[in-house]
Amino acid sequence: CVTFMFLLLQKKMKLLSRIFLISYLLPLYAYTEVDLNKLYIDLHKNPELSFQEKRTSEMLAGILEEMSFEVTSGVGGYGVIAVLKNGPGNTLMIRADMDALPLEEKTGAKYASKKKSINQVGAEVFTMHACGHDIHMTSLIGTAQNLIKLKDQWTGTLILNLQPAEERGSGARAMIKDGLFERFPRPDFNLALHVSADLPAGKIAYVPGWAMANVDSMDIIVKGIGGHGAYPHKTIDPIVLSSQLINNIQTIRSREISPLDAAVVTVGSIHGGTKHNIIPDEVTLQLTLRSYTDEVRNKTISSIKRISRGIAQSAGLPEELYPEITLKDEYTPALYNNPEFTDRIRSIAEKAIGKENVIKSTPVMGGEDFGMYGRVEPRIPSVLFWLGAVNKNVYDRSKRESIDLPSLHSPFFLPDYKPTINTGVQATTAMALNILTPSTE
Repeated sequence: CVTFMFLLLQKKMKLLSRIFLISYLLPLYAYTEVDLNKLYIDLHKNPELSFQEKRTSEMLAGILEEMSFEVTSGVGGYGVIAVLKNGPGNTLMIRADMDALPLEEKTGAKYASKKKSINQVGAEVFTMHACGHDIHMTSLIGTAQNLIKLKDQWTGTLILNLQPAEERGSGARAMIKDGLFERFPRPDFNLALHVSADLPAGKIAYVPGWAMANVDSMDIIVKGIGGHGAYPHKTIDPIVLSSQLINNIQTIRSREISPLDAAVVTVGSIHGGTKHNIIPDEVTLQLTLRSYTDEVRNKTISSIKRISRGIAQSAGLPEELYPEITLKDEYTPALYNNPEFTDRIRSIAEKAIGKENVIKSTPVMGGEDFGMYGRVEPRIPSVLFWLGAVNKNVYDRSKRESIDLPSLHSPFFLPDYKPTINTGVQATTAMALNILTPSTE
């Protein structure tokens, strides 16, 4: 009996020692660093289209859970919100977008994407991270790792937002609608970065105030009365009407909007007809509209409607055959960088990566739905800064020889990922530490 009790006690001691050893080592395993270069390669090779970011979100949610973030998945689709509360203080939200583009990569990189996906209309398409969202996600994870290591240097609440469907201008809206600012702590500041195809790696750029444009997608069905191509006098040709419409709406920018205001009206697609000698009944146009202010946006939209109606009326069409105009539910509001917050970010970046590497830039007509987070009342100061992504030697050569660099959304766009990620992590970490550091005043 004594022998039995001794063996039992010995087994219990071994079990307790194992439990102690596991509990001691578990934190070390939990904080094992992610290799950012390997993570980037994985994300680049496995892009996912808007609202299809299942693998990406699951992988990144798992990484953040291991870092002890409180992680919620499925926000506004495949969105992920990770929260780390570290005492009283400011609340900062850092956002990175996850989705890729329906594009065949032609960079020739060893890690180039060869993936195909099914798009929103059921067609099989190549898929590529041609807008740098793989860099954005990797930089966010690197920043999270740094802030975990430096927890004793800041207090407050850190929110990491891995957003779906930026490329369709719908992800931010979906997350807000799903209770982003009600279910989770409301940020005092919003921060994001975006790679730049015009800036060398190692540098960042900032734009105070209006930085990116309102983006609207519009469909117009121009109707007519079809017939034989040999007897056009017996028809009202919607192809001719479409041509007149395309030309006339270009005068909106040149004659109806102040030269001091920015606006773009682009017809990106025109489809009509089936055969050489048949005049069709209708033609479909697809437009993208860009502006900064709500006044210019509304003016552009109303002018297109007026001109479309006028052309149909002048052609003698009955009212039931006037053009059908649909403004798609993909509106992305203009991105406004809070000037005071932007100046603060600039100052932090100059100290972190060197004043010579921080550049003031100019607004662009591209769109970014990150701006939606700063429009929810009461308004949250928000800044998106540009992160240089071009190999320095390639950049220098392009300047010497006047060579155009591949743009964002180009099948040839390929970031110089190591210095780009390093700069993104370094700058964002410094910004976060400043925002989350208690004031000594």
